[in-house]
Amino acid sequence: MWSIISACEAAPSDPGGVIQDGPMTEAVTHEAGGEAGQAPAPEGERCLLEHPMFTALGQIAFRRAETDGTPVMVLSLGDREAAVPLRALQREFAIEDDSPDGRMLGLIAESLDYVSGLHLGDRLPSEVLDGRASWEPGARHRALVEARLRMQLLAWIDPSAAGAGMGAVLRLDQDQGLRQRVQAAFEQAARTLELPNAQTVIVLVENLAEELSYIESLRENLLRRLQVMAARVAQACRGFRGDGARLESLTQVHRLGEIALKQIAGRFDEVDAQTGEVMAALRNIESQQAFIRSNRDLLYRSLRAWEPILRDWTALETVLDEAFWALITRTYQFLAPRYMPVQEWQAQTVQRPVRRPRKPGSAMTW
Repeated sequence: MWSIISACEAAPSDPGGVIQDGPMTEAVTHEAGGEAGQAPAPEGERCLLEHPMFTALGQIAFRRAETDGTPVMVLSLGDREAAVPLRALQREFAIEDDSPDGRMLGLIAESLDYVSGLHLGDRLPSEVLDGRASWEPGARHRALVEARLRMQLLAWIDPSAAGAGMGAVLRLDQDQGLRQRVQAAFEQAARTLELPNAQTVIVLVENLAEELSYIESLRENLLRRLQVMAARVAQACRGFRGDGARLESLTQVHRLGEIALKQIAGRFDEVDAQTGEVMAALRNIESQQAFIRSNRDLLYRSLRAWEPILRDWTALETVLDEAFWALITRTYQFLAPRYMPVQEWQAQTVQRPVRRPRKPGSAMTW
């Protein structure tokens, strides 16, 4: 095992588990190990490895490296930690991809898109097992999406309802006349879709609303917060009259933030366009479910990456003070490798190589 020392890097000190703090309003996440009081997950759903090396090493954990996101195994060496990339581990111990341990290591690597860490015996996130989300949207996200779908179904038979604003959506439960019109739309949809009755359509709409409620939660917790951050940076850009270096940093963050916002907003627009025709969505509910879940997982991974930055921007009370400039620096460091055009990023890294000083302390570089 010592032969792979040079391939490894210092392990982060993150204790594992999923993101549970921050302003992820009404979004509930679950620990990788399962909820309290739950029966233990079957073996195929837990992080279990057969090679005796994994138990001989004592307490180990699996995380992504802070520097480049590589999936690593972290182990304790006295008062220090060491991390081994999973791929290097497989090579060292000749663990084939199609062996039981190889498949489990693949699932562990995939799981780290959804949880911050795993230990042996932990329940794997449901995303990698059956496609369900390992987190829950808020009840109001479900209610909003379901009301919106009902209004879209009404607009299908009554085009005059197409212009109904959010007020009509929100008063759907209190407006008896509106409810009766929606019920007529369900009955017409059942006939058009050749389904037994209106109740069958209601179930389909509820299922579609369940899937889309995750998108609605992510719209609030990712897109809306990113829009607020971008607006604050743009406002600071317009009002700043200071030294050139800081102006350059601010301008770069503004430019890269706009690129990020456009990409993420475009993903939401794509989901909205694909699912905007409610009858087409109901006709192809299985393909719609797969499409929505794929985008849900991609956006959730984005949220997990963005969460520390967005949380800091939410907590920032003033602009143009030292805390603001420190956050601008952190934001640039986050944005540049992800959203800067490749050639520009390569040119910058060649011109200004980043040297990470080796710090004495609790982490050992393998």
